[in-house]
Amino acid sequence: MDKRIGFIGTGHMARALARGFLKTQTVGKEQLYGYDINTEAVQKFVDQTDGTKVDSTKDLVASSDVVFLAVKPQQMGEVLRGIGALRANGFNPLWISIAAGLPIRTYLKEMGNTARLVRVMPNTPCLVGEGVSGFAVSEGVKPDDVQLVVDLLTTVGISIHVPERQLDAVAGLSGSGPAYVYMMIEAMADGGVKMGLSRELAIQLATHTVRGSAHVVLHTGEHPGVLKDKVSSPRGTTISAIHALEQAGFRAALIGAVEAATLRSREMGNESQ
Repeated sequence: MDKRIGFIGTGHMARALARGFLKTQTVGKEQLYGYDINTEAVQKFVDQTDGTKVDSTKDLVASSDVVFLAVKPQQMGEVLRGIGALRANGFNPLWISIAAGLPIRTYLKEMGNTARLVRVMPNTPCLVGEGVSGFAVSEGVKPDDVQLVVDLLTTVGISIHVPERQLDAVAGLSGSGPAYVYMMIEAMADGGVKMGLSRELAIQLATHTVRGSAHVVLHTGEHPGVLKDKVSSPRGTTISAIHALEQAGFRAALIGAVEAATLRSREMGNESQ
């Protein structure tokens, strides 16, 4: 790929994406640029990618064909005001935002309706190349832009193009989802410790059980409920455990978690108006 990739904001997710591009040889280090008001973060970007540090948003945009907006939502307003002025001066890269909650209309208000903007909801497994990234696009985005986004995002996992109205639910499910899984792993390990296992062994067993189970779902394509039934023998240990989970509201709690995170993502979008 001959595109120059810039990052405004060089935190964990930005560095994970940049490393993914390098690992898959999608781009070379000479094609990566980073800018951040946090000097420690931008130095980590340089150390981990051998990319180029630039001194201003203007220099970053001038150097890049694709610009990732990787700052926190509460910092985005200031960044967009600066970008609006740059757009007025003719700069027109493909913009990719990974900030949670902010709708496309918020960006276009400052950047103009013709801006080529992609809004992405990634998740933290991108750090190890196992991420899920849902994305939506503005009207100005061209088919070639969409393919470019897919090519970039698939270096760190899978990418799914969805209507923007579904992105809040993507945030609630896969965006926040790793936290639910981490809590489940921790709780399963706690159960193992309670029943006599060492903490180290319990975490190892719980982690690999979750990983292996996910691989089975992906490999077989079978519904999770069907797979659950296959390991639930009559009067066996698994059905007894499932009964305990149902009594505790396990499924309802997870459904509620996705709903709560989705609604909060929507609130964040409304707060940006």
